[in-house]
Amino acid sequence: MDFQLEHIDPNSQARAGKITTDHGEILTPIFMPVGTIGSVKSVPQEKLIDEIEAQIILGNTYHLSLRPGTGILEKAGGVHKFIGWDKPMLTDSGGFQVYSLAQRRKITEEGVAFQSHIDGSKLFFSPEVAIDIQRSIGADIIMAFDECTPYPCDKNYATNSMHMTHRWLDRCISHFDQTEAKYGYEQSLFPIVQGSTYNDLRLQSAEYIANKNADGNAIGGLSVGEPAEEMYAMCDLVCSVLPKDKPRYLMGVGTPANLLENIALGIDMFDCVMPTRNARNGYLFTTEGVINIKNKKWEDDFSPIDANLPGGISSKYTKAYLRHLFMAKELFALQIASIQNLRFYLWLMKECRAQIVAGTFSSWKPGMIKKVSNRL
Repeated sequence: MDFQLEHIDPNSQARAGKITTDHGEILTPIFMPVGTIGSVKSVPQEKLIDEIEAQIILGNTYHLSLRPGTGILEKAGGVHKFIGWDKPMLTDSGGFQVYSLAQRRKITEEGVAFQSHIDGSKLFFSPEVAIDIQRSIGADIIMAFDECTPYPCDKNYATNSMHMTHRWLDRCISHFDQTEAKYGYEQSLFPIVQGSTYNDLRLQSAEYIANKNADGNAIGGLSVGEPAEEMYAMCDLVCSVLPKDKPRYLMGVGTPANLLENIALGIDMFDCVMPTRNARNGYLFTTEGVINIKNKKWEDDFSPIDANLPGGISSKYTKAYLRHLFMAKELFALQIASIQNLRFYLWLMKECRAQIVAGTFSSWKPGMIKKVSNRL
């Protein structure tokens, strides 16, 4: 994997760059649609490419290891062939499930014992197992196994967890170096900065991760309930330490305003289920603000869903029609809304990049944050 830093905004830390993988290029800043089990919910792969213009999507190691399982993925020739996607992919290591399945897991130095959310069967993830599974899945970018701590988090717990994450990282790197990619293309391993919302821990973790000289670096353990200002403070701190010549990935974030603020701090990559999850509940992100399409006010609004996103579903279908589909519980509503929200997120990233290249990002950002946060 190669990363070229192409532009930095003169009045912030916002960056425009290019990541090159064996499955293609990724222009940053970038948002990655979440395809947890090998599918972005409600959205066909051809729509991801032709209409949403996604450059990279994300899968989940824990979920893919359960279904369809690594045996099927290996027989298929890896996840790209299995799902019919020939662009870059990234997989989370399962570390977030350490957080989200808190009632179903037990953490030890060796790893994490899970109880499957599907059938209750017992599973065990160690750093080595997480690497092996991600080798079998075959994503271009894979993540080190970590513990994502909750918020709020006792400092002693956060300290011990961070040090364990660092020890797990060393085991991940060692096992990664001792194994080979399975499908004829290279994989890159990203470490993850932890430390909850404690300045000294975040600095210590960022320094530890930076010294590993990985192809890229991630920031985890944020967007788990802390106030947005604390998230921004942690990202600002961490970005002051992480190397400038490597991509920086903020995991699980977030709203359009979150993305804009974190891009200004030097973040390059994002993922979040929010665009598709909100879409399935009738909440639309548009270039003019946020819409609850189920509200009666849209019942006879025959204007396009988003006239500023030309072509495709955004300009083809009206707000009234989409509201009708939601009220009738028609499945097509979920697809239209999901495509709209992802189109908007990828459009926003493209706009950010253009503003960074032009040197106008800092003056443009406040107005855009106000607009995208507006409730219509």
